[in-house]
Amino acid sequence: MTTQFSVRVEARFEAAHFLREYRGISEPLHGHSYKVEADLAARSGGIDDDAIAVDFVSAKRKLEALAKKLDYGCINDVAPFDEINPSAENIAQWFARELGAAVADENALVTAITIWEGPVNSVTYRP
Repeated sequence: MTTQFSVRVEARFEAAHFLREYRGISEPLHGHSYKVEADLAARSGGIDDDAIAVDFVSAKRKLEALAKKLDYGCINDVAPFDEINPSAENIAQWFARELGAAVADENALVTAITIWEGPVNSVTYRP
């Protein structure tokens, strides 16, 4: 599939985390002002009869619901991060998996997730 249209929605959340065995030691608990950007596309790559690739309102609502699961808490306490490190990379994969499942019934797919840990550091995951 060659994607013709890409739709981006974003959400923000505040959360604490720490990496277990980061470079040989456990990192101290600390927080970030996170932003998550989700790029989505219709499975066909095009637009529907209403000239829409992916519904902004629905996609944003679903992304915000996922961000709310992490907001104002310790990410390490939320599955699967109670067992795996809550690195930006793992958080991006989690959002891609969870959002992908949430939008599948709308004939949409996640093409990229970018996690911002503050204003200058980010990681992008493309499933």
